[in-house]
Amino acid sequence: MVLVTGLEAAAVSRVGDALTGEMSLDTAGTVLVHHDFSHVADGRVARLMSWVDPDGRRRERTIGVELAHGCVSCTLREDLLPLLRRLNRRSSVRRIVLTLDPILEPERIAWAIDEVVVESMPGFVDGPASRDVRIEATIACVAEQDWLESATGDNTLAEAGFGHVDDDRTLAQVAVGQVAFADALVVAGCDPAMRDAWESARLTAVLKRLAPNAPIMIELPQRPVTTILVERLLAAVAPMSRRGRVDAPHDPLLRGEPPLDADCGVSWVEFHSERPMHPGRLHDAIDALLDGVVTARGRLWIATQPAEALWLESAGGALQVARGGAWLAAMDESEVDREPAERRAMAALRWDERYGDRHTSLVALVHRADASEIQDALRDACLNEVEFAAGQEFWATLDDPFGGFHTDPCDDLDLSDTETVDAVSITDNTDQREA
Repeated sequence: MVLVTGLEAAAVSRVGDALTGEMSLDTAGTVLVHHDFSHVADGRVARLMSWVDPDGRRRERTIGVELAHGCVSCTLREDLLPLLRRLNRRSSVRRIVLTLDPILEPERIAWAIDEVVVESMPGFVDGPASRDVRIEATIACVAEQDWLESATGDNTLAEAGFGHVDDDRTLAQVAVGQVAFADALVVAGCDPAMRDAWESARLTAVLKRLAPNAPIMIELPQRPVTTILVERLLAAVAPMSRRGRVDAPHDPLLRGEPPLDADCGVSWVEFHSERPMHPGRLHDAIDALLDGVVTARGRLWIATQPAEALWLESAGGALQVARGGAWLAAMDESEVDREPAERRAMAALRWDERYGDRHTSLVALVHRADASEIQDALRDACLNEVEFAAGQEFWATLDDPFGGFHTDPCDDLDLSDTETVDAVSITDNTDQREA
């Protein structure tokens, strides 16, 4: 599979068409799938499929999909996952190109493909779609002229013009999530006569740090994408790229060895502490991670919550804090043995006899913020020497604004591993022979 994502729907469509629109050795056997959510407010979702038949003719089919209990995410999962498994059975299908609606984040799709069990498909063993398909790459399409503004603002999707969804995510969360998950980038360039060289350089600096090692192709109005260009872009994806892998909170925060030096005012800021954070002061310090920051993410050791790390993630003016999983020091031996070897090795390097692997580690990608101000704000949010010496009994008395978290079963990535999709409940009259 190839996932094509981005806020710029026209660019996503052009890349998808380039991967399926010409009959060649590279695109033969490629099927394009797209779910159109533009009429979801009316309870209607359309699944579009297109391919080039053996005679070189482009074929298309549109199927109406029932909106699953008012939820876009559930509708997509319940229709897409069984479809992927069925397409794998067709001898004529070699590759599936999935072009995503602008509001969708590819990480959630990849997680569903790998984790959600599809049940009750005649002739199929119950299991996730990853039994039948694998993600070759994710291509993110970026509009040169306005992507950075979208990625650093605080407008909700509704305020940005995506009013057909009941969604409190911001445009920045979606924009950053799409690029950070990408293995390759297509930048839809503006007219060279209108280009601001410095702004273009700053955008490039952000992209290279947000999606390190991802090859970048510039699409100009005078040179639109073609099958050959996109196939070359896919061929340039590094062997160790993400390719659909979903990161966990205890994985390395700077995946892919991004540049650490500053360029056009863009740089990564790192913060580490072996002392817990004071919950109240941390809450006050959060503003430092929002102004002039593209994204921030990391693990938090909160003094009032010794058993579990908290996961902080921001994009533009939006920030969320959620549970990030137990510290190894809070697990029993059998639980520790089930953790990835890389995590156990990293924990051993910082292990403290009293507090184990507990720590705070944050990174922030800044484009206008002062790195020293971020460092100072986070350092001041740590327990001071007197507070630290007072111990856990005192820490437990501190007020904690991070004590409760709201989760939405329809959108939460941390759903149970036993989540299932019942394929029998899906209406699909697709005639497999036609493809």
